[in-house]
Amino acid sequence: MLVNIVYKWSDTTMSSPPIQKPNLNSTDQRPVVSDDGFLKVERGNDPERQRLVEDKSDHRWRKWGPWVSDRQWGPVREDYSADGNAWDYFPHDHARSRAYRWGEDGLAGFCDEKQRLCLGIGLWNGNDPILKERLFGLTNSQGNHGEDVKELYWHQDATPTASYQRMLYKYPQRAYPYEDLIITNRNRGLNEPEYELLDTQAFSDLRHFDVTVEYAKADPDDILWRVTVHNQGPEAADIHVLLQTWLRNHWSWVHNPTKPIMRMQEPGHIGIAPQFMDQFVLICDKSDELVFCENETNTQKCFGAPLAPGLYPKDGINDYVVNGNRAAVNPLREGTKAAFIRKFTVAAGATVCMRARLRPATLKGDAFKDFDSIFDLRQKEADAFYKPLNGHPDHPEYGDIQRKAFAGLLWNFQWYKFNIHAWLKGDPTSPPPPKERQNGRNARWENVDAECILSMPDKWEYPWFASWDLAFQSVTLAMIDPERAKRQLWQIVQPWMQHPDGQVPAYEWALGDVNPPVLAWAAYRIFQIEQHVWNISDHDFLSEICHKLLLDFTWWVNRKDRDGHNIFEGGFLGLDNVGVFDRSKPLPMGGVILQSDGTAWVAKYCTSMIRVALELSNAGHLYQSIAEKFFEQFLLIAQAATNPGGLGLDLWDEQDQFFHDILRLNDGRTFPVRVKSIVGLVPFFAVTVIDELDLKNHPKLDQQLTWFLERRPDLADLISRWKNPGSKQTRLLSLLRGHRMKALLSRALDEKQFLSPYGIRSVSLEHRDKPYVLEIDGQSWSLQYQAAESDTRSFGGNSNWRGPIWFPMNFLIFESLLRYYYYYGPDFKVECPTNSGTMMTLKEVALFLAQRMVNIFLPGPDGVRPVNRNYPILDKSPAFAGNFCFHEYFDGDNGRGVGASHQTGWTAIVAFLLAPYDDQRVSRFK
Repeated sequence: MLVNIVYKWSDTTMSSPPIQKPNLNSTDQRPVVSDDGFLKVERGNDPERQRLVEDKSDHRWRKWGPWVSDRQWGPVREDYSADGNAWDYFPHDHARSRAYRWGEDGLAGFCDEKQRLCLGIGLWNGNDPILKERLFGLTNSQGNHGEDVKELYWHQDATPTASYQRMLYKYPQRAYPYEDLIITNRNRGLNEPEYELLDTQAFSDLRHFDVTVEYAKADPDDILWRVTVHNQGPEAADIHVLLQTWLRNHWSWVHNPTKPIMRMQEPGHIGIAPQFMDQFVLICDKSDELVFCENETNTQKCFGAPLAPGLYPKDGINDYVVNGNRAAVNPLREGTKAAFIRKFTVAAGATVCMRARLRPATLKGDAFKDFDSIFDLRQKEADAFYKPLNGHPDHPEYGDIQRKAFAGLLWNFQWYKFNIHAWLKGDPTSPPPPKERQNGRNARWENVDAECILSMPDKWEYPWFASWDLAFQSVTLAMIDPERAKRQLWQIVQPWMQHPDGQVPAYEWALGDVNPPVLAWAAYRIFQIEQHVWNISDHDFLSEICHKLLLDFTWWVNRKDRDGHNIFEGGFLGLDNVGVFDRSKPLPMGGVILQSDGTAWVAKYCTSMIRVALELSNAGHLYQSIAEKFFEQFLLIAQAATNPGGLGLDLWDEQDQFFHDILRLNDGRTFPVRVKSIVGLVPFFAVTVIDELDLKNHPKLDQQLTWFLERRPDLADLISRWKNPGSKQTRLLSLLRGHRMKALLSRALDEKQFLSPYGIRSVSLEHRDKPYVLEIDGQSWSLQYQAAESDTRSFGGNSNWRGPIWFPMNFLIFESLLRYYYYYGPDFKVECPTNSGTMMTLKEVALFLAQRMVNIFLPGPDGVRPVNRNYPILDKSPAFAGNFCFHEYFDGDNGRGVGASHQTGWTAIVAFLLAPYDDQRVSRFK
């Protein structure tokens, strides 16, 4: 997709803080752009790219990676309760002592593709009540805005093959304020700010350690591991560093299991014999001790049941280090969990290091002779790999944002296993699960039997897949690893994930919920990226996805259009609390919501499937009839959405010049829900352009569509000038003709409504002083603009679509503007911002919006990035400078980061906005 088109920033005035613009006139290290407008990366000597090419067949270089979750306690997978309260069933306090059933977690974890063998660090400052082995955060009920990780860490670098990985964790020297964070946040109200780690005394006087964790691969199975600790405090301080390894517990759930083993071979060497793997040895260059326990549950601590004789449970190493309990670790120095321990006294400003190497037992020789040189080499290779992707080589700040976005995306991959049939049934060695679960969460999804490496939205806050998040994550991933990007979408539509009735699963918390159907869009974009950046046209991938999505589309038509009028429902559709009501639950007064966004998403589904079918037809596949069918379906949806038939269900409100949901009660009455929200902008996304090349390659398609439109002139009028070609003989297929498109843009680009200094808000600013109120039969419901955190507990309260800026929706606006520009050309202009007197082409508007989104991560005139607005120390203090997170969403007024702090899943789409874009070439925005 758009990876490739070269970006020239508009010189128009912006109300957001001014930033240094990239100098696109520089010719040094400039990316090469082909005649069709797509980036042709001239990489020269690029070992990482070569590894990706060679790895397509056997995936050896992709075998090991950061596939360990940041949080395995509290998800649905580990919940065997009767009431479905996953947070309480497996709390953080159990995590160090209780074996997980479906996966592992750890701090800076690393594992193989089946998560048989894991690596991760442990830390102890001498003051904490427990080892720091995993990230801590609040549960949904503990946080005043829902669940939230309460740690400081940043993913700084990563390559697609995990040949090099680096992250930074900041560890306080004072006791970690676990209780303070829980109690203070629990006592705060919805309208109060969250109490964060930087609000406590934990980092006073900068008394903390920078713990940098790095991995590098000498070969696919030869893993180098380096942990560097720097004392940022004013005085010397002690720290225990643990390099831990453990085997995922797959033996406690069955009778007569085959149990793997690890044991000390000689000082500094752990021999490891995982099941179904070759033997490995983990070698540490220097440690004070090597201790062992089992990755099994401490039944006495967790359940009050006696321990099995001779068992050294999972928390044994914790109890030994923190409490000095030598009886907690195995004196035979063997088990399924082990740790090299070293205590350092680190002088102020000084740095210490621990090194280890995991390699096949067959490899001999000095493990550390070439250790540092391999790290240096892999870092240089990572530099060479990413350099051509930066569209602004003369502006390093942009390259830094892009590379960190990619790093966060790659660190957020996770080994994901979930067999719902086994989960509902229970394990042979465990008590039968409560009967209530047979009719509870995900009970109708017994076909799900997933085991794969999947991209997570955020490995702490959302350590499970979400299908529409996955679409955006995969499109960004395709820029650097199209093979794995394709694999993401492929997994989600396989029989072990897609429901037999055709529905694509939404997310683990409720597989049967409905997400926006954007997989067809993502598949086509990934295909384009691989085709034009990597010179590969994978029509087999596109064909298989097409067949699977035909099933899903049929499900949408049969299940979400209850009256057959082509007006769709869908529930919350990923937008959580955007409505006056919780759209995923029955309405309090009865009836249904006919959704503007639901209808528009299905229309976009049609336009995306048209593009997929045309591409497959270009390759000689017999898909033209599918394009014709989706063309017809699109017209029927367009007809229903604009209601020329007079059904009383017109989603377009002529009075407001905006799209709204319609509330239809059981007695037949209808009420437009006149909220100015992102729901009304979704119809803008349903657009594609049929150009001269498409019609030339498919003459029968042109004849068939003309035949159809001549017989249905009522439908033909819905298409903007089908018989009057636009720029370069293009035809526009859109829910919006020129007038309505301008009307929507007039609101979207109005700084008193949707336009923020940092992008498009999810609810119009007008609702801050004038909340929307819906009154029916003496009852009233209201919605008010909230710039950042939610003021309701709807959908858990940790997400808010009533004002903030969300990158996926802004990106689709950006992309749609370029599609419209491809049709209308440079002569079609709109006022931007509204009432400014400045006229722009649609391409200039797209770049204008992109600039505002990028501004979130750039230092302002005061040196503080908007994303760090609440904590200037992150930019002002040399101990923190240069670190920022890619949040779930952003304050609609000041751009600060809100929600999940490491959702470099879909927010990583900012990397697209920083790729090269050509000022003259937009032909691929169809």
